[in-house]
Amino acid sequence: MMLRLKSYITEISAGQGKNSHMTHIEDLVLDGGVKGAREAILALRSFRDMLQGNQEKNLKLSVKWDGAPAIFAGTDPSDGKFFVAKKGIFNKNPKVYKNHTDIDADTSGDLNTKLTLAFDNLKNVGIKGVIQGDFMYDQSDLKTDTIAGIKSVTFHPNTIVYSVPLNTPLAKEVQAAKIGVVWHTSYEGGTFETMTPTYGATITSGLKKTKNVWMVDATLPDLSGTATLTGKETAALTKELKAAGKVFNKISGSTLKDIETHKEFNLLINTFNNTKVRANESVTNPKKHVKEMLAWVNTRYLKQSDKLKSDKGKDKVEAKRQELLKTFFSPANQKNLENVFQLQIHIVTAKQIVINKLNQLNNIGTFLKTKKGYIATNPEGFVAIDHANGGAVKLVDRLEFSTNNFNPNIIKGWENPN
Repeated sequence: MMLRLKSYITEISAGQGKNSHMTHIEDLVLDGGVKGAREAILALRSFRDMLQGNQEKNLKLSVKWDGAPAIFAGTDPSDGKFFVAKKGIFNKNPKVYKNHTDIDADTSGDLNTKLTLAFDNLKNVGIKGVIQGDFMYDQSDLKTDTIAGIKSVTFHPNTIVYSVPLNTPLAKEVQAAKIGVVWHTSYEGGTFETMTPTYGATITSGLKKTKNVWMVDATLPDLSGTATLTGKETAALTKELKAAGKVFNKISGSTLKDIETHKEFNLLINTFNNTKVRANESVTNPKKHVKEMLAWVNTRYLKQSDKLKSDKGKDKVEAKRQELLKTFFSPANQKNLENVFQLQIHIVTAKQIVINKLNQLNNIGTFLKTKKGYIATNPEGFVAIDHANGGAVKLVDRLEFSTNNFNPNIIKGWENPN
């Protein structure tokens, strides 16, 4: 039976209900306690079932497009006027632009150009409510290049270069448009502050078509028959999920609760895990990972203490270090921590099987640009959306994403390669 992702595809945004930050599925183990860990496993079971042809109507997947800047457009509910905005729309004092003067007063350079073009070209497409997307290009961003032996039109908003073969219907649409946008979220509410999001919304079908705007939805269509796991892939995914379940049952509930609720403990674990991601290192040995984390925690607090001049300040940092080492990082709790990371390893392995299958659906070329040429890459990742409750969670190959973003040899869209 297909499990509904009602409770466990969650949007982590400090309770704001806005599309500001989504959690990685493996981090539900750290940020969601017992419930989050259990639900990460159940979510992956649902993805397995979906990729076996059992599509649930409430479960949708969307592609994470690597656009910039994030853009909002729609009608201000307070006065009925059209606006465009960046992420300041959800500030305590919302920042929205209702004319060129507003845009010019707050922005400059390329951002000013893109917001002005967005304002001029989106005001006539019939947007109802508020929608959010990624700005992909304007005419000045479009280039022609030969990639993998194919002459193509390209746009390069951020890290990933998007490539469409020339003289195809899609290329002609892209080239004719003054701007390109990928929409992924819609909002409803009486004020900006109280608006609630619908992720993975089908947005473009409700907008007026115009040659001046190339726009698509990030949502993937029904996957039935287009992305199906092989028997070998299904067996591998099932094996990881069974192993995850066994490890989950070994972990003390109090340990998962402590990681979820104790801000310092949670921050330390997440920060240390992210150092591994940035270093492009996979975690494969949980015992070694815990040992390295303990050394890192010790060093972190000792460095904090060394920066302080007063004995009182130094004593406070030392007391915090000792408290953590005697409680959360105590020898008695280390086995639980090892099992937490072992659970994450199984979830990441299962997630990667799902991502590898979804990557086969890519219908626009994705590449990285270097001084020596182009390198094929995958989309940034995917977002799983449960339309029963509107929640969303990220499925991202974090090591590939880290390599793409922090490798100095990879040229970003805003950089001059010369």
